[in-house]
This record gives sequence, C-alpha cells and structure tokens, in this order.
Amino acid sequence: MSQTKVAVTIEAGLLARVDALVQRKVFSNRSRAIQEAVQEKLERMERSRLAEECAKLEPAFERAMADEGLSEDVAEWPKY
Repeated sequence: MSQTKVAVTIEAGLLARVDALVQRKVFSNRSRAIQEAVQEKLERMERSRLAEECAKLEPAFERAMADEGLSEDVAEWPKY
C-alpha cells in the first residue's frame, strides 16, 4: 500500500508519550505509532457504528423476513 507524507499538529504531552513508546521499542518510529493509533481508532469507530445499526434491528421482524418464502424456495434448490 502506498504511503503519503502529511504534517500533523500534536500536543507536546501526547508527542512525549509517543516518543516514550518509540524509545521503549514498542514502535519503530513516530510515524508507525501514529499510523497504528489512527488505524485502530478508525476500526473501533466502524465497529461501533455497526453495533449501533444492529441495535436498531428488531429480531422477530428480521427472523420473519428471513423465513418468508423459504419453504417454497427450498424445494427449488438443486440437490448436491
């Protein structure tokens, strides 16, 4: 995957924490630490959004929709 260089403004205290992780060899460099942090945050937000949408579903209605017409269709499925 290609990478693009960007300039980021970051709080001094936060940068010191990132630098401490780099110094302890948790990350190879600042860029890697920040890249992984951003990726993890985005993935967490996506999972959260999915959970919110799933919470809106009504299980009984979804089951009824899934089962609707299923018995008729099963007879038409090819035998393996």
